[in-house]
Amino acid sequence: MIITQKHLSRRMLLRGIGTAVALPLLDSMVPAIAATRNTAANPVIRLGAVYVGMGANMAQWTPKTEGPLELSPILMALKPYRDQMLVVTDLDSEGAMARPDDGGGVHSRIQPTWLTGVHVNHTDGAGFRAGTSMDQIAAQHVGNETQLSSLELGLESVDLVGSCELGYTCAYTATLAWRTPTTPLPMEVNPRAVFERMFGDSDSTDSGARLARMKENRSLLDAVTQDLARLSGSIGPGDRTKVSEYLDAIRDVERRIQKAEEQSDQELPLVEQPAGIPAEFEEYGKLMFDLLALAFQSNLTRVATFLTARELSNRIYPEIGITEPHHPLSHHMYDPQKLAKQAKLNVFHLRLFSHFLKRLKSIEDGDGTLLDHTMMLYGSGMGDSNAHNPLQVPTIVVAGEGTGIKTGQHIRVPRGTPLANLQMGLLERMGCNVESFGDSNGTLNILSA
Repeated sequence: MIITQKHLSRRMLLRGIGTAVALPLLDSMVPAIAATRNTAANPVIRLGAVYVGMGANMAQWTPKTEGPLELSPILMALKPYRDQMLVVTDLDSEGAMARPDDGGGVHSRIQPTWLTGVHVNHTDGAGFRAGTSMDQIAAQHVGNETQLSSLELGLESVDLVGSCELGYTCAYTATLAWRTPTTPLPMEVNPRAVFERMFGDSDSTDSGARLARMKENRSLLDAVTQDLARLSGSIGPGDRTKVSEYLDAIRDVERRIQKAEEQSDQELPLVEQPAGIPAEFEEYGKLMFDLLALAFQSNLTRVATFLTARELSNRIYPEIGITEPHHPLSHHMYDPQKLAKQAKLNVFHLRLFSHFLKRLKSIEDGDGTLLDHTMMLYGSGMGDSNAHNPLQVPTIVVAGEGTGIKTGQHIRVPRGTPLANLQMGLLERMGCNVESFGDSNGTLNILSA
């Protein structure tokens, strides 16, 4: 081993006019004498949570056997990642169950309870209250090490939720992330806004300057070419390859956003698309997941939430032949045709998630890939969507080898086990040794490899 004095800061940025591009983890950022200790024994772990509202077709979701994972028809969408999957059955999000004075509002309770484990306050005004969500507990622990303590992304703006439930504030179905019990964090749904939050000018929010840059139709990477040239002369060929692949990914995402913005200027009958959002939902979902992958790759954040479909969503999916709105379809009354459509929708959402996992697996990170050093919780706050209750909720953990989680398994936990037990175990993997979380009554030893 040749020991050199060259060492780049983990927070090094490429800077240009109005831009600051963070770099991924490079070999040059780890002193040679400490390389194996810092990248293998103590890898940087990322944590994400992906939510899909209104349950699943549980008969097609749940694996038939326990032990080594045999994929169910729906979970076949994640077949390439079977060995990184832990499917947990019979977990409950019991905090969302109705209490005597709650009335209706099942969706408004289910979504905020999923990551907080608490029963929300029944109110349609300013008195809303949930709990600090799992992601924000992790963000409080590791967020000071990154530019963004957490990132909150979604695929539906608030005005697409539909009417909120009687007696419940819309805040409950607008987000997954709660910084405090009374501070919900907004989910960003516009790729352009996410892109600029990650790579734009953090010192100015002037919309005129932003529009001027857009009209120039040039990549933000053009503004950092001098910095990039200086960097290339001080790093090795392996690092140059990593940087090149990373910047190519940024340029591709920016190109796709610009294309969506150009399309948004066209007249579209009956549909109003905000600037920067692709017209096709699959492309939209992939673009947002790619932005999240870039955020993890550049260490802009290590904690994220992703709201694929809200509770009460009335989105339709004509691209896969589903013209019924999502919410009414979830009230399937056990009709075989509607159940088949629900399963098809479950598969479609998992395909988007699979795209994200493929991206993570393709990116080098320390001694492995981003997927090796990432934990992703995927699920919904209700199981049987026709019953609309928060029991036996569909739950997957996708985790890489570097996280120390035992994967490639299907586990049935004792009935009544809180979902919060699993979430508390994930927090411990992030170094957050919390005494309790939500309605947890312990941690799950099934996470140990």
